[in-house]
Amino acid sequence: MDLSTTYLGLRLPHPLMPGASPLTENLDVVRRLEDAGAAAIVLPSLFEEQVTGEQLATHHYLESSSESFAEALTYLPHHPELTLGPEQHLEYTRRVKEAVDVPVIASLNGTTHSGWLTFAGLLEEMGADALELNMFQVPVDPTESGELIEARMLEVVQAVVGTVDIPVAVKLSAFHTSIAHFARRLDEEGTSGLILFNRFHEVDIDAPNLEVVPTLRLSDPTELHARLTWLSILASQVSTSLAVTGGVHSGIGAAKAVMCGAHAVQLVSVLLREGPEHLAVVRHELGRWMEENEYASLDQMRGCMSLSRCPDPRVFERSSYMRLLHSWRGFV
Repeated sequence: MDLSTTYLGLRLPHPLMPGASPLTENLDVVRRLEDAGAAAIVLPSLFEEQVTGEQLATHHYLESSSESFAEALTYLPHHPELTLGPEQHLEYTRRVKEAVDVPVIASLNGTTHSGWLTFAGLLEEMGADALELNMFQVPVDPTESGELIEARMLEVVQAVVGTVDIPVAVKLSAFHTSIAHFARRLDEEGTSGLILFNRFHEVDIDAPNLEVVPTLRLSDPTELHARLTWLSILASQVSTSLAVTGGVHSGIGAAKAVMCGAHAVQLVSVLLREGPEHLAVVRHELGRWMEENEYASLDQMRGCMSLSRCPDPRVFERSSYMRLLHSWRGFV
């Protein structure tokens, strides 16, 4: 049974790897993930706030006088959940690369190409085999069009691709007006991979205390459905590698992603629940399912359920939508 795959130009023994998350911010856990058979390690993201925050803090320290009010030191936003500063993040990348024998994929999370762009090259210098660019953004300015926002994102990708020699993947949001069009543009800019999709962690309201509180909800298998749809659509429309993240909790989930066109499968929530060693369980389930269904290799299975055989994917989606609406009977 051949589970090997090629993702971002990297030949891997199978498609399963931990996604960017707290899972990989501890070296001991990274070693456990490698022991469990992880095909690659995706490191936690270096956030733009970490880079700009440190730069602003340094400037503030150098420019402030001895008569400055102490309260002014609290002006810069503090992010206690960001456990590593940019320099420590770089050093950690180097340590992980030295500690494991599998490819190490660094991650940057930002929307501009100013301060943190330098860190793309520095992450490469630390030994990262590839770079994942997390295009997390919640548009809130009503004067900015979707076209303008996407143009700015493309500028970021252009700048990063032009800065490093290692492959660059982009983690997409599911909320672009035309995902297929934007994916094609990213492909044309030289992106080596697309990851579907970023998960937006939302907020709740503490009504009695009039506070906005962040909420963290791990994914469940139902979140895979939207990702399968877009994997199947994009598989024949872009030449770049495709990865899925969000909603894969089992070997059959991984198989579905590959059948729709994925070259790699990133696991986070299921590993946070079950532990790093569960990656080996998912790998075993994937291999067993392929054997039971007489697939000799991952390459044979990949894309067999994509929409490439459908002349117009929009017709397929429209007819599916209509059938679903008329299939519900409920109390009728």
